[in-house]
Amino acid sequence: MAYHLQDKVVLITGAAGGIGTACAKELYAEGAKLVLTDVSQKSVDTLAAEFAKERVLAKAMDVTDWKSIKKVTNLSVSTFGKIDIVFANAGISWKESAYTVFNSDESEFEKILEVDLLGVWRTVKSSLPEIVKNQGQVVVTSSIYAFTNGMCNAPYATSKAGIEMFVRSLRAELAGKSASASVLYPGWITTPLTEGVFGGDHLTTTMREIGFPPILRKAIPPEKVAKALVHGLKQRKPRIIVPARWVPIQLFRGIVGIFSDWYLSKHSRVQSLLLELENRTKK
Repeated sequence: MAYHLQDKVVLITGAAGGIGTACAKELYAEGAKLVLTDVSQKSVDTLAAEFAKERVLAKAMDVTDWKSIKKVTNLSVSTFGKIDIVFANAGISWKESAYTVFNSDESEFEKILEVDLLGVWRTVKSSLPEIVKNQGQVVVTSSIYAFTNGMCNAPYATSKAGIEMFVRSLRAELAGKSASASVLYPGWITTPLTEGVFGGDHLTTTMREIGFPPILRKAIPPEKVAKALVHGLKQRKPRIIVPARWVPIQLFRGIVGIFSDWYLSKHSRVQSLLLELENRTKK
């Protein structure tokens, strides 16, 4: 049976970002009530101004802080009476240039894991009693990096692979409770996180062009992700992969992974670019 979004209460983390904002607008158009969260109150207030006041709650929330998350979760329930869907979408990557594991900053590496992996765990755990009670849904924003090589983006890729397995496990555990969990796998999206590999940085742009075939190099707007998300929620899909050209890569990830790992480690141009990147970003 189709899962209808009319009057469903959706808590979104990272709501002020590209994917979060696009998904909030698409969910609102489907009749959902929104709990918009991000680290900045101003950013969620700006987004909330686009919606009817009675259908939106905007609150700053820090996904690295249990107290902050539980406060917003409780406020959401007291405001709307329930939470039907939690969309754990908040995520970060390197602040400036890309880094290898060898020359990365320890604190920044761990901060990315803190937000992108543990932040998802905290958000989902805090909302889970409501999701189970209302036979609702958990959705997390993973990435194609869950099943492709994370060279120059190791903490981000590690987090995305981690939350994929977290949600796969959760979906099996929720099945007997008539609730569900889904993984959203966006490909290259036109957001600030991808500016570097699309011309903003010549080294990582060149690596992307070498590392991926032409059909997989193109970026899509976040609005396409939002439409895919809504379709996936209506069908309670376990996997939402967008754009669809990444589906075969996901299906044959074992074989593709073996080949890509070998290719990247043996490609002389890629290896020289990595050395150039490390020399440029020495700390």
